[in-house]
Amino acid sequence: MTSAEFARYLDHTLLKPESTRRDARRVCEEAKAHRFAAACILPSWVADAAEILEGSGVAVCTVVGFPHGIAPAQAKAAETATAVADGATEIDTVINISALKSGSDLLVMDDLSAVIDAAGMGGATVKVILECALLSDEEKRRAAEMCVEAGAAFVKTSTGFAASGATVEDVRLLRATVGPDIGVKAAGGIRTVETALAMIEAGASRVGTSAGVTLVEELGKPCP
Repeated sequence: MTSAEFARYLDHTLLKPESTRRDARRVCEEAKAHRFAAACILPSWVADAAEILEGSGVAVCTVVGFPHGIAPAQAKAAETATAVADGATEIDTVINISALKSGSDLLVMDDLSAVIDAAGMGGATVKVILECALLSDEEKRRAAEMCVEAGAAFVKTSTGFAASGATVEDVRLLRATVGPDIGVKAAGGIRTVETALAMIEAGASRVGTSAGVTLVEELGKPCP
């Protein structure tokens, strides 16, 4: 895989609460320069990202219900509508983890539908973060199946804010559950080329990382 091909798998990400507008703009400029799949930044800076990335082919991604997923569906829908109006083309939303673990599947579906409908009205796609570190394998499968039923474009492993992030095993499980036509995004703790490539080999169609520039540059280095 060439570095350019590898870059198209990457969502170049900065979601630290202490990050600044200047930091977000830098990440967007880096995403544009390296032609990453997306720049994923805090909702506050979506309009800046849309300005920087216009016409670049790099998606403007932001988060909704982040990082715990426990806001009411109406609040998530409003967050989504605002982000899309500001220029977001991809929404990474956190599933209602508490409702999922309570067996309240109708509440989970209402939550997913609210976000997906709001995003769809503005032509944006939705990736649903399951936070796999907090779920059993049965819960991961059930959640992924609901995401497919609700019309999500992707399922995603992690926020990066739990005790652990993406694993190859979770990527394989999600890919086996959703089939070939739904995206799988691996995120959380991916800081080496080897880890990113292992996620792609396991079935990830996107990789979220804050180390995108470093990874692309490392892959592009000639072998000694």
